[in-house]
Amino acid sequence: MPRQRLSPQELKEFLDEKAERFNNPAFIERDPVSIPHQFSKKEDIEIAGFFAAMLAWGQRVTIINKCNELIRLMDNDPYGFVIGHNARDLKRLSTFRHRTFNPEDAVYFMEALRNIYQNHGGLENAFSLPAQAKDTEQALMRFHQVFFSLPHPARTKKHVSTPERKSTCKRLSMYLRWMVRKDNNGVDFGIWTTVLPAQLVCPCDLHVDRVGRKLKLIRRKQTDWLTAVELTNNLRKLDATDPVRYDFALFGLGIDEGWSRS
Repeated sequence: MPRQRLSPQELKEFLDEKAERFNNPAFIERDPVSIPHQFSKKEDIEIAGFFAAMLAWGQRVTIINKCNELIRLMDNDPYGFVIGHNARDLKRLSTFRHRTFNPEDAVYFMEALRNIYQNHGGLENAFSLPAQAKDTEQALMRFHQVFFSLPHPARTKKHVSTPERKSTCKRLSMYLRWMVRKDNNGVDFGIWTTVLPAQLVCPCDLHVDRVGRKLKLIRRKQTDWLTAVELTNNLRKLDATDPVRYDFALFGLGIDEGWSRS
């Protein structure tokens, strides 16, 4: 950890180096992003990535194992299962649980995703943003409304965040990073064009939050949606077109270099 406060240029050089270090294919195997990397078709990547992001809480090894279990229950064909499932297929999900995500939630997720593909132009379109939008707040709120437009269990709403509830929306912001960012490093997919990399908001989990505060990129006392926006606005000063590439640096510093230990 730097012993003194860095100048803006020093901070950029420091985070550029760390982002490059952690944004590489070696990152994939130990991260939930490995789940969508099992697929090549756009819709399979989208759906596998969505479940991987939504189930991404707890130990990364456990998350990956549970996601692989769910993919197997979907016959290793995420899009085909979402579009073509019947009542008998959904009964398979009666065995699936991850922390507080239970079979009832899994069944509704399948129905909601089918509705999105059949009636709303697919997942990419459900998150689309006007080019003039500064960040993804509108996209996340619109997606939440579309996702829960069918009759749904009240409890399932807790599994999909929205800025309207002041959430950091960490998992959805991570999912959007996977789908939207495109570079030559092989981690993020860059298969969506209806959201721009410049509009992304940095996923703000515990590790990123602590590192961001140590680097004075976050000053807001609480951790909520506005905290994630504050962090991202400061990262835009370092790279206006792709601020969220620094997620690799902040997360890597927190996990692999121990900065997030209190």
